[in-house]
Amino acid sequence: MNIDEVVLNFTPGSLIALNVVLGLIMFGIALDTAPSDFRAVARAPKAMLIALAAQILLLPAVTFGLTLLLNVQASIALGMILVACCPPGNISQVLTYRSGGNVALSVSMTAVANVIYIFLLPLSLAFWGGLHPTAGDLVRAVSLDGWQMLLEIFLIIGLPFFAGLLIRARWPRFASRVQPYARWVSLIGLVGFIAAALIGNWAIFMAFIGVVLLAVFLHDAVALGLGYASARVGGLGVRDRKAITFEVGIRNAGLGLGLVFAFFGGLGGMAIVAGWWGIWDIIAGLTLATLWARHSKRADAATTANSPAAAAPAAPGGAAASKPGPVA
Repeated sequence: MNIDEVVLNFTPGSLIALNVVLGLIMFGIALDTAPSDFRAVARAPKAMLIALAAQILLLPAVTFGLTLLLNVQASIALGMILVACCPPGNISQVLTYRSGGNVALSVSMTAVANVIYIFLLPLSLAFWGGLHPTAGDLVRAVSLDGWQMLLEIFLIIGLPFFAGLLIRARWPRFASRVQPYARWVSLIGLVGFIAAALIGNWAIFMAFIGVVLLAVFLHDAVALGLGYASARVGGLGVRDRKAITFEVGIRNAGLGLGLVFAFFGGLGGMAIVAGWWGIWDIIAGLTLATLWARHSKRADAATTANSPAAAAPAAPGGAAASKPGPVA
């Protein structure tokens, strides 16, 4: 069985449900986005420019090279390229917070990047997918229509995003109450959809899981590493590095899965890559954020223990001893 010829089974109702979940994700991001987030980027654009360059230019190019290095089948390669061309996922903000990173920067980057990717995703996918020596045949076979994909992306992520921005601007108190529910309901819905997709196509998934596991594991590690390296080379501080690591490494694979069914007929390799990315991305991100938080906590504790105040002998009563002043 050739994975490039496998098509996963989904009902039209399931695809509608997926689009609703993706729209709700973007709506939740927008409810948590204030005009000040965009102004913050204008005041300090360096971190944003580094993050955008890493996502828009470096990640698709490095992914392209990784597909050639791994020599994976065409549909798997195109699935990896599609994920690399997707916008950042909103869980990046949760992971940034958990790791002790710059959450304000993460929110700003996600807001700006999602607006840009509404227009950029079709162009990036058509360019890198069409350039690939084997995956390019799949792109040409489906006669990928950039304008149609742009319209689809706008309806799925653009319209809900701008609606959320409008509600946040007009009714900020209402938005702050609704946003947590929108975020968690959409996240649970996405994870549930991906799980249902894997279970419903379990035989196909198990037949090709070996190569997909390796490809997604390496691809995700490369994406996270690329985000960190870009911020490090750019001379950014530790908290900003953490934010950019997750901004680049966490992709909206759920959107990619929806596009696989909308434009590629549920092509097996692409769907399995996008579906497993959506699961593994969360696992790898949570693991890294937790380890990072523990490392930062130990470093802070060591700094406190080695500080002059901590080294000073304690005076009676528990206060640190001080040099006696002149006698009155």
